[in-house]
Amino acid sequence: MYGSSNPDIVTVNPKAGEKSVVLTFDDGPSRALPQILDVLKLENVPAAFFWQTRLLYSARPWKRVLEEGHQIGSHTTKHLNLVNLSFEEQYQDIKNSIAKIEQVTGSDVKYFRPPFGQFNEDTLQAAKALDVKTVMWRVASMDWELKKSPQQIVCTVRDNLEDGAVILLHELQHTADILPDLIKAIREKGYSFSGLPAE
Repeated sequence: MYGSSNPDIVTVNPKAGEKSVVLTFDDGPSRALPQILDVLKLENVPAAFFWQTRLLYSARPWKRVLEEGHQIGSHTTKHLNLVNLSFEEQYQDIKNSIAKIEQVTGSDVKYFRPPFGQFNEDTLQAAKALDVKTVMWRVASMDWELKKSPQQIVCTVRDNLEDGAVILLHELQHTADILPDLIKAIREKGYSFSGLPAE
């Protein structure tokens, strides 16, 4: 569980309504994206995707992401740990990433997530200057560590659910494979799904 009292950081969607959570996927667009989108469409679940723009090409199914009602945010250009960079370097990296997403998709970027969940005051100031909300999470699925026991991802998320929680997932093949089970488990606990809070 992650929490922050900083008003510049989003970890929950307070406007989501009762018993609603937000699925977010980092590190795409990846090869697993079409499968993830298929599941989300079948289950009628919105999600937010945080993309490394070095992976974003026009041929990736970004159109589908937007057409099917999902959100796209920046996860920087190359997934560097921002706390090792100066303010100017952080600002330029985030700015370039946002520009690439907007150039390819024609859609405004409103959200940003720092790689590794690592940030400092410079990161928050850079995001603010670029008019993007810094999004963290309340529930980490630990999917990056659970490739050999993917059902544990479902248990980890299910056992930590709370109203409005932003859930951290990644565009990994084993995460895509267990996504139907995860959505089912969340619904069985009485939760619905929403996107990130609009401004």
